[in-house]
Amino acid sequence: MEKPVRLLALVLSSLFLLLILHLTYIQVLKGEELYLNPFNPRLRLLEEKTWRGQISGRHGEVWARTYVTGGRLQREYPLGAAAAHVVGYASPRLGMSGLEAGYNGELLGLTGWQGVLNRWRELQNTVRHGNNLVLTLDASLQQLAFQLLKGYRGAVVALNPQTGEVLALASSPSFDPHGIENAWDQLNDARQGSPLLNRALQGLYPPGSTLKLITAAAALGEDYGISRREFYCPGHIEIEGRKLTCPRVHGNINFNEALMFSCNVTFAQLALEAGAEAFERAARNFALGQELDFDLNVASSRFPATVRSNPNALAEAAIGQGEFVATPLHMALVAAALANNGRLMQPFMVARVEDEKGAVLKVTRPRLLKLAADPAVALIIKEAMVATVEEGTGQSARIPGIRVAGKTGSAQNPQGRAHSWFVGFAPAEAPQVAVAVIVENAGAGGAVAAPIGGQIMAKVLGR
Repeated sequence: MEKPVRLLALVLSSLFLLLILHLTYIQVLKGEELYLNPFNPRLRLLEEKTWRGQISGRHGEVWARTYVTGGRLQREYPLGAAAAHVVGYASPRLGMSGLEAGYNGELLGLTGWQGVLNRWRELQNTVRHGNNLVLTLDASLQQLAFQLLKGYRGAVVALNPQTGEVLALASSPSFDPHGIENAWDQLNDARQGSPLLNRALQGLYPPGSTLKLITAAAALGEDYGISRREFYCPGHIEIEGRKLTCPRVHGNINFNEALMFSCNVTFAQLALEAGAEAFERAARNFALGQELDFDLNVASSRFPATVRSNPNALAEAAIGQGEFVATPLHMALVAAALANNGRLMQPFMVARVEDEKGAVLKVTRPRLLKLAADPAVALIIKEAMVATVEEGTGQSARIPGIRVAGKTGSAQNPQGRAHSWFVGFAPAEAPQVAVAVIVENAGAGGAVAAPIGGQIMAKVLGR
């Protein structure tokens, strides 16, 4: 009888210990995260008595602020729909999104010493104050990006390739955060084109021929001599009995010409020669196929496992078709890494956190995320991208007096016309801006996305 009793006591003690460990984990390690979760109903009570922090752009433009009307604290969004996917909304009924949700703890003044000070203020029956966010984004560039997307479904991402600072992040269609509660049912109507979706961060698209930059990095990483080779394009390449076609017969071409005119045959051949392992390694070096740490949630780009065993899947992935999908932010990072001599910087858009008097509490420093490519490889690809804009498919991204590097893409999709892509940077010799543009169902990248990319870069360069 004693043995069963001891066994039962041992089991109960073990379960009790597990319960203690689990509660400790929740209280000590996850406590603040759970408390600051925007779905925590207790925070709504604090909202009513807190002067929520302001969100402003890199030049001091106001993106979100609090004001008083009728004795109540209200939220205002001066940039409206142009910045809605970045700033988000804060609604008592619908909850939060964007930075309003991601930085809710800071904006309510719940973190660090500000949290202690606000508890004291509450005891004194005075108004609580949240911290302010200062962004890396430029309001005028953000508005231009949104305006250029008007009438389209798509996204624009622009960033500083040397620091990783995001300068603009626009998604279309969008919504007005002021009227979010009244328009909620309409915004969720499937016929509206998903205006609540942040396509820059959550949109997963086949990257089309912009992915040839990765294929080039993989092939050049195996052999620099490829840049001096001649290729022959008869208009198709046959792989295990299946034909992969090119838009036209390119005949004899060199490496630069293959990128300039986006030759599918050459890049499929390069991927097959380099092998699936080298291709996958190159993609991961550019942060494709893995989760990305950022100020807002980013969908993970997907690297198809089939490329390892299926040559046709590898060839399709090498030209940006098939199962390989990425977000516009990921493709902007590819351009940024090539612009920065192969150094991929960690992207960020919250430059610093300040208290209500402007004292700096936190600063985000630029930091290296990955060494995406050898500098010599990046230089070869950069020159081919310059040739693409000067004489190839990206000519509509040209900026007078500036050497622009770019790559267009036209990603096939089963729902209709191809998605129009452009990635690039400028000036090529000392890049200040890298950009990615996707316009859904708009056809050739050189016709729609490239002109948008050119105008974004020209704006940053003051042209």
